[in-house]
Amino acid sequence: MMTTSCCGEEGGVRLKACKACMLVKYCNAACQKNHWPKHKKDCKIRAAELRDAALFKDPPLKDDCPICFLPMPRKIISCISLPPATISSVPIYDFAIAKEELANTETTQYYSCCGKSVCRGCMYSFYKSSNLGYCSFCKAERNIIGDTTVRVEEILKRVDANDPGAICTLGAYYKEGKGGLLQDRAKAIELWTEAVKLGSIQAYYCMGNIYHEGGDMKKAKFHWGAAAMAGHEIARFNLGGLELRSGNMERAMKQLRIAASSGYHEAMHVLITVFGKGVVSRELIDSTLAAYNNSCVEMRSEARDAMMRVIAETI
Repeated sequence: MMTTSCCGEEGGVRLKACKACMLVKYCNAACQKNHWPKHKKDCKIRAAELRDAALFKDPPLKDDCPICFLPMPRKIISCISLPPATISSVPIYDFAIAKEELANTETTQYYSCCGKSVCRGCMYSFYKSSNLGYCSFCKAERNIIGDTTVRVEEILKRVDANDPGAICTLGAYYKEGKGGLLQDRAKAIELWTEAVKLGSIQAYYCMGNIYHEGGDMKKAKFHWGAAAMAGHEIARFNLGGLELRSGNMERAMKQLRIAASSGYHEAMHVLITVFGKGVVSRELIDSTLAAYNNSCVEMRSEARDAMMRVIAETI
């Protein structure tokens, strides 16, 4: 029969494990509180080990576009139409560096009419078929382009239906003061917190951003970490940057490798830069470049390439 780690009580007591480390069990909250001074050090060490194990494991697959079923990149540069980087000779520096001005272009469009996020390649194909002004997924009329006030009204209907995408989007509107809404940081965080509960990875990322802007690195790191574990490669890249600036080179390289292997251009760029300074090995660069190239190939399509050419011509 199991005994608790503190009072030694036996018999018929349902023990509960410490949620942080899972190493010890207690009969009640008072027992746990009394044992904390002795347990604190071991608990924090084990909790950090468990979090790192979760943080550095392979992330889940990206979400697919509901129309073309191809994985959707966070940034357009990830699937840009360029020759793959060379991994057998010096030209590794020629990897997708062209058209970096595209890097901040949004790659998806959230439709509040149906609650779907669609890749811009599919949007481009749909609009080229004389369907401008309609949702490329549900075909609903979309005569609200540029009218954020009307869009907010539509988003609010999706919020009432507990749509995490709509809740996350509304949080972004409050954060920026868009669509006739007053800028309200606290309201944005409140909405993102709700979106997180409903499964929004983007909400975790947004919370990391807003805490980082406010100088709260602990909370920023926590929320970016949650987003990274769920597969958000830009959150992962941001964590790598924090570790790099803190001098934690090994942890930084782990984060950047995972982000680059997911097809994130900026992470690959940083790795190649530190490789040039002798910080990482050629073997690491070769293996990461191979994964980066594979991810980019998986995210490419003729429609996405065509859409990027159109955008590039307007820059």
